Amino acid sequence: MRTIIVYGLFVLALRIFGKREVGQFTLFDLALVLLAANALQPAITGPDNSVLGGAIIITTMFLLNLGVSVARRRMPFLRRLLESEPTVVARDGRWIQRAIDEQELDDADLEAALREHGVARVQDTQLVVLEQDGSISVVPKSGGQKGRRPRRFRGRKAR
Repeated sequence: MRTIIVYGLFVLALRIFGKREVGQFTLFDLALVLLAANALQPAITGPDNSVLGGAIIITTMFLLNLGVSVARRRMPFLRRLLESEPTVVARDGRWIQRAIDEQELDDADLEAALREHGVARVQDTQLVVLEQDGSISVVPKSGGQKGRRPRRFRGRKAR
C-alpha cells in the first residue's frame, strides 16, 4: 500500500511541475529525481529491507506503471488529467512571449531548437510547439527544409 501511495504522489508532483521537468533534464533535475528517490525509499519500504520485500515493491511499481499506461489509452479523461497539452510558443514567424514565460523556456534553448530543425530565424517558421514530452517541434514556412527529417530537440531548462 505504501508503494501505491508514494507512486501516486510522485506522479502528481511530476504533473504539477509540468512537461519541462519530464522532457528536459538538467544536472539539477537529475539530482532532484535521484534525491527524491532516495528520500522516498524509506516511505516505500518501511522497516522491511529484505530481498522479498524489494521484489514485491519493484513488481508493484511496474504493475502500477503498466496499469496507468493502459488506463491512459482507454480513458481519455485520465490522459487529460495526467498529461499536459502541447503549447504553441511561436506562430507565423513570431514568438508568443506569454506562452514562453508560462512554460519557463529559455531563449537560447528556443534558438537552438530552431537550428536543430534547420531554421535560422523564428521568422522562417510557421509553428513552434513545446510538446507534451518537453521536446520542441518546429514547422518551417513552406519552401524551407525540404527533404530533411527534423530531429526532436531536447533542450535544458534555464536555472
